[in-house]
Amino acid sequence: MIRKLHTVYCIFITGFATVLLFPVALLMMLLNWSRTGEMWLVANVWSQILIKSGGATVEVIGREHLDPDRPTIYVSNHQSTLDAPVLFWGLWPVPFRYVSKHTLKYVPVTGWYLMLGRYIFIDRSNHRTAVKTLDEAAVRIRAGTSIVVFPEGTRSETGAILPFKKGPFALAVKAGVAICPVTIEGTGSVMPKNSWSINPGPVKLMIGAPIDPRPFGEDREALARAVRDAIIAQSLQLGGKGGDRANAIAARGQEGIGRQAESA
Repeated sequence: MIRKLHTVYCIFITGFATVLLFPVALLMMLLNWSRTGEMWLVANVWSQILIKSGGATVEVIGREHLDPDRPTIYVSNHQSTLDAPVLFWGLWPVPFRYVSKHTLKYVPVTGWYLMLGRYIFIDRSNHRTAVKTLDEAAVRIRAGTSIVVFPEGTRSETGAILPFKKGPFALAVKAGVAICPVTIEGTGSVMPKNSWSINPGPVKLMIGAPIDPRPFGEDREALARAVRDAIIAQSLQLGGKGGDRANAIAARGQEGIGRQAESA
């Protein structure tokens, strides 16, 4: 009963904070206030409310690898809906934009913020549109915008690192900017996938050293494997489950299913 009440409380607080704060962030952007101010609000107020209401404690390791002035692609594993606020807070003061599923733009309030903030929406069901979106994103990154992407394409139910899609690494090759491997552990326990249960507990976020894509040339698969190996190593270091290094690349058009598993 107490756990159910806590879940209801978290849902209420999340909804209240979103309805209250995201319009303020929208107003800040409409009035041409600095992006730093809008990001500060989302990272240090909205995200903290969501994290603390769920009873999570977040430890960030590797902040020395953050550089707000360096356009970077931050590649993270994905365990939970809670990952978004954890990354907003953990990667501050980097003024980044998420690469998100195109359906999120239709979510009231949050979607308005994402659209006005020029977050990057990708329709994975339409290959031609997805490629065009990545080309446009590469231009924005070269112009100085950092992004965060979840290359698994979906949340891992077990906590193990799933196979990666190659699109984000094609983007890194096009943009010619560094990739920082980011690993989250614990959010899947605090807020499991496909569950309304919320369980207070520790969360760890590790930011790895930047990886230069240039030595990989046009080989986006080799780059994807190298970044995924770094995230697996970080997961194991944090006490996580790591992942299957052999089954590293997702089958085309699939999320969470590797080419090796598809052919088995």
